[in-house]
Amino acid sequence: MFHNLGVNQIKEIIHAAICSVFFIDDHQRVTMQDIGSVEEIKKWAAEEGSEVTEMELFSQFRCDGSNGYLAWVDNTLSIAETANFNLEGVDYDIRICDSPEEVRHLIVEKNKIANRSRILAGYCWDWPKDERNNTNYHDIKIGDFEMSWNLDGGQAFALSPTSVNEAGCIHTTQGLEFDYVGVIMGDDIRYENGHVVTDASKRSSMDRSMAGYKKLLKSDPEEAQRRADEIIKNTYRTLMTRGMKGCYIYCTDPGMRQHLKASLQR
Repeated sequence: MFHNLGVNQIKEIIHAAICSVFFIDDHQRVTMQDIGSVEEIKKWAAEEGSEVTEMELFSQFRCDGSNGYLAWVDNTLSIAETANFNLEGVDYDIRICDSPEEVRHLIVEKNKIANRSRILAGYCWDWPKDERNNTNYHDIKIGDFEMSWNLDGGQAFALSPTSVNEAGCIHTTQGLEFDYVGVIMGDDIRYENGHVVTDASKRSSMDRSMAGYKKLLKSDPEEAQRRADEIIKNTYRTLMTRGMKGCYIYCTDPGMRQHLKASLQR
């Protein structure tokens, strides 16, 4: 919101406090402007003459406390190679659906329990400003399936019982947790020739997380592609880890859908 103010957020936090504690997850950087990294913290700590102590969190409560599921996501999205090629022994409800309608049905049913289930999607569909409070306007269209992005007015997306009928994006849901999430993976991620590939051109032009990509593409195509690949994969990793008890996934790309199914079977 205030990109035009200040010098550097990490620098200012270190400068303002006697002791600063940073929780860093390199796989949750989801915009071209994200600066959160261990290297950046060390850089400004040295500038301020601060001592740095590093620790690692070995377990967490997200995804039913299943590090195995997180490892499976990292491996399946080709974010990091891990030892968890399958989910054997993991107490987590994950399903790869054959249609977005199936995802919606599962989430609507789960939401009846405690209003803690939501549908999330990659930012591959526009979000016209004039229609942001129009319940009859459906931004996301996949065949006969139609759904609106989360509406601007009323209760927050995570709290409103009616928002189960809307889709949240990365900017709506990063940092939040639900019991169950349905994730719609768009055309910006595919599986081709044995590899997970990303396509920044398939993201909505209204998505500011890719701001600066086209300019960087002209000056340094290789770095632009590397950063776009990281952002897209990290976005889906973040969406797929918002559910505490389960995640139901639909991919618009048939190859990606089959890849996820094959990964589950292994």
